[in-house]
Order: sequence, then C-alpha cells, then structure tokens
Amino acid sequence: MADSWNTDTGEAVFRSRDDVKNLRIKVRIERVTSTAALSQHLQQQVLSQQDRGAIELETLTSQGQTGDNEEELVVGWQEKLFSQYEMELFQNEAACQSPLDRQYHTEVKVLNKGKGRRNHRIFTYTDHDRFTNCLPFHQLSSTELLTTTKSSPTFLAERMTSVRHRRQDRRTMDSSNFKSKIINWEPTEEFVKSRHMVNNTMQTMHIMGDLSPPGKLGQKENECLLVTIKTDGCGTVIVKPDFNKGKEPYRIVTEGEKREVWCLILENVSSSMKPEDKEREQNMYKDLYVRHKDYLNSLVGQDFEMPPVGTLRYLMNGEIVSAKGFEYDNLYIHFFMELPNNWSSLPFQSLSGVTQTCRTKTLGKENVAFFSYPFSFEAFYMCEKESDESIPQWPVLYFKVLSLDSWQRYRTEGYGYLLFPAMPGKHTVTCHTWIPLQTGTVSALRRFFIGGSPELEDHSYVRVPGTFKGERLSRFGFCTETSGSVTFNLHCIQQARAFVDATMLKKRRQKVFDQLGGFSQQGAVCTILEAFQRARRKMQEARETLPSDLINATSQLQIQPSAEV
Repeated sequence: MADSWNTDTGEAVFRSRDDVKNLRIKVRIERVTSTAALSQHLQQQVLSQQDRGAIELETLTSQGQTGDNEEELVVGWQEKLFSQYEMELFQNEAACQSPLDRQYHTEVKVLNKGKGRRNHRIFTYTDHDRFTNCLPFHQLSSTELLTTTKSSPTFLAERMTSVRHRRQDRRTMDSSNFKSKIINWEPTEEFVKSRHMVNNTMQTMHIMGDLSPPGKLGQKENECLLVTIKTDGCGTVIVKPDFNKGKEPYRIVTEGEKREVWCLILENVSSSMKPEDKEREQNMYKDLYVRHKDYLNSLVGQDFEMPPVGTLRYLMNGEIVSAKGFEYDNLYIHFFMELPNNWSSLPFQSLSGVTQTCRTKTLGKENVAFFSYPFSFEAFYMCEKESDESIPQWPVLYFKVLSLDSWQRYRTEGYGYLLFPAMPGKHTVTCHTWIPLQTGTVSALRRFFIGGSPELEDHSYVRVPGTFKGERLSRFGFCTETSGSVTFNLHCIQQARAFVDATMLKKRRQKVFDQLGGFSQQGAVCTILEAFQRARRKMQEARETLPSDLINATSQLQIQPSAEV
C-alpha cells in the first residue's frame, strides 16, 4: 500500500490553554500485507475474469472482509472503548475487583443488550484501568512496532519501564508500607545512578489495537500499543507518536510467524474554537488579570513608604558565598556589624551572626568551603547637623573565620573586614584575611595538638578601631600571617527623599551625602578638585592648539634666565 513509512516515532509536546477533555484524535489502522494483499490480488483477477463471464465476484469476497482489514475511529480524551478481551472478562461479575470494574460490568451489559460496540479492533486503556500499569512501556523499543529500524532505549527509559505512575499502587495488599528504607543517607554511586528516574504526576491514556487474525479477536498477546497520550493538568499534552500531518503513515509489524504489516495514521480532529468564543475567553483573561492587579495594589497600597527628610535608608541583602585557602577543615564564620556615628538600626535588627560549620571541597589547588549563608541588614543615616569629621563613615562588617574539628579543637583561621559599598546595586567582594602570629615552636605545637591560637581582644583592630582618637595608629612589632579569603555577594539598596527631589529637578550629584544636604567641607573639597580638573583640561587643549615653534621658543626663554642665575 505504501512505498515509504514515517520513521519519526518520537513524542510531541503541545501547550494549550484549552481543556484537555476537548481533545479528539482520529486513528486509522489498515492491514497492508498477507491476507489483505492476497485478497486484493484475487479480486483483481476475478474482476478481469468477470468481464469474460467466467467467475462471479461474490464467490471470493465476503461481506465483512474489508472492515476486518481496516478501521477508522475518533477517540476522545479518557474515552473508554472496550476490547473483545474486556467484553468477555467483564461479562462475569466475579472477575470485578474494584468499583471501576463493576462499573465496566454494567456498561458491558448495556452494550450487549444494545447494538454492541462501535469499535472493532481499536480500543483504549484509560488512566484508572487495571491494565494501564501492567502495560509494557518498552514495547516500542523492544520490537519493530511503529519503526522500520530498531532503536535502543536510553538508560532512563529502561528504568522508567518499571515505575508505576500511581502512588496508591505502590502499597502492599494489606495497605501497609514497604519495609525498605525510604531515605538512604549514604548512597553509593551505583545507587544514585540506578535510582535516578522521573516520576511526575501525569494522567495517561493508551489507544490500543487488536491485531489478531480475522476471527480470533480477543487474544491478549496480539494487543499492540498505538498511541500514548499524557497530560500534567497544566496545559502540557504529550502525544507519542506525533500526528502524521500529511506525512507517510507509521508501520506496525506484528510478532509471530506471519509478521503482518499494518499502517497507522493519526490526525488531530479537535474542534477549533469559534471566533466569538475566543474573543470571550480573551476578555475573560483580561478581566482576570485586571482584578488580580487591583488585588495586589490593595495589598501594597498607593503610598510608597519613604524615610523622613534628611535620612538615608540603607538595606543590604548579603550572602557569605565561600571561604578558601585556610589551613584546617570544618570552617565557620562569626561576623558582626559596626555602625559609625549618625548611623542607627531598628531595635530588633540583629547585628551579628554565625554560619554553619562547613567541610571544604578540593577545587583545583584550593580547599573551598561553600557556605551560601544569607544575611540581611537595615540601617539609617541621620544628617541633622554639621559633623566635625571631614568625611562621613560607612558601616563596617567585621568577621572571623574559625575551625572546629571532631576532637573539639578550636582554632582561629583568619580576621577580616568588609566596608559597606557606597553605591547601590550588586557587588561581589573577596576579602583577604590574616591571623596573629606568635613566634616560637610552642605556639605552633599548641595549635596543632590541642588547638587554640592568639586572638584579638577587639575585632575592630583589624581596621582602625572606633575607639582610636590619635593621629597615627602604629602597629610596629605586631606580627601577622596571611591565611585565606572570604567571598561575599552583596545587594545594596539606598532610599532617601533627596533622591526623588534630585530626579525631579534633574540635578546631578556625585555623593549620597551631598544629596542629603550636609557636610559643606566635603562639598567644598569636591568643588575645588572639579574646578582644578576643568582648568587642567583647558590648559592641555590650549597647548595642543599652539604652534610647535612657539612652544619651543617659550621653553628656551625659560631656560636662559635660569642659566644666567
């Protein structure tokens, strides 16, 4: 019948906002070899002989032979079509094991009393059928069904063949749980590889075909999987194989001695939405989005929270990402914030924290401990009066890296600090650390055997201590040793009324504190530096426009008076 076949039997994924119950698929199967080919050949011979009056056509053709070799049926989503095997099975009420089986028993009795089934060879297994879980999903890959060449299944597909998609089917007969461990705390590599599988909750429907010889319908071994349809209830529909869409039909080869060949054609015959229904649906979605937007606005409110006049609100969402280059394992970090003058925080704001203990992992030549520890901080800067300081100070985060081994030996691995960024946005900062060094072998032996190391009484000594009031801070004689580094991710937000006013007036300010209206000393210094830079650029531009001989003469005049002196 067909000279070429469609060998693309992969699944097709569709996205639709329409209800899946409106899905309609036309399935057509037709026998193309064996009995059908022989019957067609004999019919052609009989027709040629009938013209000569030798034999009548009715002697070689039967009334139901054509219908037995082909069938075309439109199937809806989760529409139950009984096979000949199910018709015989559910006639006996004793074979019913569940309420669904008893429902099928009633439907079969109604069909037997009426006109019978509207299907002949094509039937379906719905999502709740007892045969759905027992269906061999490797059928398509282990035989030549629906393909002309054998395809090897993937490792994941082989593992998925034994997975049942219903959790209630995973219990024992007495409804008790399995005795095997649910969680394996020490999985091996083979265990992880063998247990890696996908088990999403999806509704499944199978369209089957009974490819038994004529007159022998109802044999379980001759059932063939034609189409598999899955949906997750969120608009995703998976069809395997895909619709033909005008391409060649799929080939089905039966097992056994005869190995008959059937062709399969799939079409999507779902009714399209009418224009007025489509417009009504779009208006409904627009109205729904508007209502949801109004609901969110009612929760947020129309008034945006603003700090008082002359106040800067500083928010930071930070993360301690990793630490590397330290001597010992099992690291943790203790950190705290220091607020300079004119800075304040909320009463319930925590200004310190401790990370979890983290083992290191070797990456290249470094031992890295990934903390991924989040922290948040909120502070307010009040600009009430002129300060004696020339430059305002930003908050500082001091941190100390420590280690604690299985023998409860405690060691200090490094000290460091982080100055809060003055610019809003995202910042990735790597801070290098050091530890106090005590000369001699006794300190090193104590650190190795019993733990402990020299520590700072004041952590702010890492930087300039806040209590220092002198002009120069001398650290002569204080020995330190470089240790590792700590990486931070910082997301900073600054909020002030001055930002809004400057935007409305289209002012350009370089410093946050200038926008707050204070610190005339800093503003004066910046003004002088900007004026100097402008004057320097003008002099350079003027020098470039002058002739070269004039520049040389001017330089000679400057050299001669200096020589006379």
